[in-house]
Amino acid sequence: MSLSGNLFSHFPPDRSAEQITALLTAPNITIERIVSTGQASPPGFWYDQDRDEWVIVLAGSATLRLADEAEPRHLIAGDYLHIVAHRRHRIESTDAERPTIWLAVHYR
Repeated sequence: MSLSGNLFSHFPPDRSAEQITALLTAPNITIERIVSTGQASPPGFWYDQDRDEWVIVLAGSATLRLADEAEPRHLIAGDYLHIVAHRRHRIESTDAERPTIWLAVHYR
């Protein structure tokens, strides 16, 4: 079976919630498209994931904070980041004017 699609189509009509679409799921890997439209992590919330994550911003922009760094990272299209398992991080902001499209690869 082959899977195909377009990462830049089928955006959520409701911009009040982030849309996460699993593109590929296998025992040791999950690949997701995330479409953010101004969302951010709730105050005080930190992701603490049990798998490594590699993420790239394909469109838009975001500000991501890693708990062990003094300054947040401002990401634009083309910027990518590897986040090792249990490295606490949060999304401070995403572009409210246009969708921020992420590709996230979670793996063991």
